[in-house]
Formats: sequence, C-alpha cells, structure tokens
Amino acid sequence: MKGKIAVGPGDGIGPEIIDEGVKVLQAVAGKYGHDFELTYVDIGGVAIDKHGTALPEASLQACQESDAILFGAAGGPKWDYPGSKEQATYGVLLLRQRFGLFANLRPIKVFPSMVNCSPVKPEIVKDVDLIVVRENTGGAYFGEPKKQWQTAEGRAAVDSMLYSEKEIERIIRVGFELARSRRKKLCSADKANVLESSRLWRQIANELAPEYPDVTLEHAYADACAMWLLKRPRDFDVLVMSNLFGDIISDEASVLAGSLGMLSSAQIAGSGIGGTTFGFYESSHGSAPKHAGKNIANPIATIFSVAMMLRYTFGLTEEAKGIEAAVEKTVATHRTYDIMEEGKTKVGTREMGDLIAKAIATA
Repeated sequence: MKGKIAVGPGDGIGPEIIDEGVKVLQAVAGKYGHDFELTYVDIGGVAIDKHGTALPEASLQACQESDAILFGAAGGPKWDYPGSKEQATYGVLLLRQRFGLFANLRPIKVFPSMVNCSPVKPEIVKDVDLIVVRENTGGAYFGEPKKQWQTAEGRAAVDSMLYSEKEIERIIRVGFELARSRRKKLCSADKANVLESSRLWRQIANELAPEYPDVTLEHAYADACAMWLLKRPRDFDVLVMSNLFGDIISDEASVLAGSLGMLSSAQIAGSGIGGTTFGFYESSHGSAPKHAGKNIANPIATIFSVAMMLRYTFGLTEEAKGIEAAVEKTVATHRTYDIMEEGKTKVGTREMGDLIAKAIATA
C-alpha cells in the first residue's frame, strides 16, 4: 500500500526519537512491501525560531495533504514561559482542534520481561494491558472564560471545564467501542461528587450503556481511580475520562510500564477500529531538552506510536503487531537508561532503534 505521512521532529529530543520511529517504519515498509511518502514539517519551538509561529501555514498545508502526522515533541524553556508571545505547544493544540482529534488513546502494556522496571510490585503490574481514552479537545484546557486579572485583593485566575452533551457522548462511545473490541470492560472516571460537568458525564455514560450490553460499565471518581491503578491495575481494560483527568492519570499509568518513555499516544477522531482514520501520533512525554543530542532518550514510545499509526490510520494490524513483538523481543535483553535493569545491556537511542528495526526485518 501507499501512504502519505507528515513528519514533525519538533524540539529537544524530538528529532532523535523521530529518527528511530522512521527507521522502524522503513523496516516495516521494506518487509511488507509498503511505500510511505514522508514530508518533513516544522511544528513547535523550531517553527517559532524559523517562521515566527508554532504552526506555519506550509506545515499545516502538508498535514492536510497527508494521511497522518508523526510527531516528536514540542516545547522547552526557550519558548514556554509566562508572558511568551506564543508557546511551542500551541502548534500541537491547533492541529488537534483543526482536525477534530477529540480522542486521545494511550495504551499501557507491561511485558513479562519488564515487570521489575516499575516501582510498583511485580505481582501487581504483571499482565497489565489497559488503554486510557482521554477527551482531547474540550474541558479545562479549552473552555472559556480562561484568563487572569487583578482584583483589589490581588491576582485571580479562572479556567472553565466546559463540556457539551455531544462532546461527552462521542468520547464515551469511543471508550465503549474500544472495550467491545478488547476485554469488554469500561471504567468511566469523573468527579461527579463535586463537579457539574462530571455529573453530566456520568449521566450520559449511563444513558449509553444499554446500547453496549456486552460491555460492563464501571464508574470511579478520578482520585480513587488513580489509587486503584496502583493497587489493582489488572482489573482495568479501557478507561475513559475528561481532558484534565486523562492527562494526569495516563502519566501516572505510565509508571506501571516503567517509564514515560514507553507511553505512546494517538490523537484521532474516533475509535480507530478498522483503520483509515486520520491521526496525530506522538510519544506522551515531553521534549526533555536536557537530554537532547546525547543519544540517551528512549525512542520506544515513538516506535509504539508508529505501530498505532499503522493500526488506526492504515489498517495494517499485522504490521503493528510486528512492531510490538519486535519491541518485546528487544527489551528482553537491551534497555535505554530509563528502563535499565541488572543483567540487561544498556544502549542509546540509535542503538535501540537499530535493534528493533533488525528484529522486524528478521522476524
């Protein structure tokens, strides 16, 4: 098959991890006979430096002409500080809104060889396989009013957690559909005990449940959910939640897999089941500027994001599974610094990419 991908290396360690993601993508293309046309674009801080904005028109146009976007990371203290004219992450947020990418999927799977990487006990993280579905275009990050102002008593600020019925319904349907394709368990996390937006969220989840009789729906307060993820993570299959809660809880869940360097991310307009869905694929971690250029960053999150892109945008399930199997085989013996254990061979960013690409080619 042929596909067009806009590739944005971004900032900090972004270019390094993207190089390895592309390396693995090319290994897949060679093994399975696919042809992926890559167009490199500037997004983030690098775009501000070159073009004066985090998302230049040329980059947006290239994204619009592509089937998917593969991105590294955005941001850094050079651009992201109070009072900055435009923050590096603005480009990513604009793309999210422009393409209606309302569903952020973040899978967490613990390989048998990595049960000792997590600070959580091995007997707790063993066999964990879950996915966090985060609402991606609404809530506290986008709601209005959003401002700071001066009062007689001092400074004040407000952020609005605004959700419409339509926004809630479509993201909860994604949760139900993904759960139906997996182990048929959905946990909806909210704060219905204190927030009106969460009360509406829970009402709509209950109203949709009869349409999915094969899926068991569980409700959890977001704070309790965060605790249970560390006490009984194997009980979870698919979790669905608002933008703010999803941002926090998915990062917490990454600890189960040992590192944010293992946490991939797909931003899509639906569940992605069956493929052919436009998406924005990136690692869930930041740009880590202090590690840039040192060949130490873990590229696996980006490599897993390539697998998600193949599965959700191109419908190439076998190829996606091939990448995941190659990662599992590789980390059994070789690790980057963030997931290093005694008895394993420590490797850098490029070496990890080489090993995974080789495992794909020779499988």
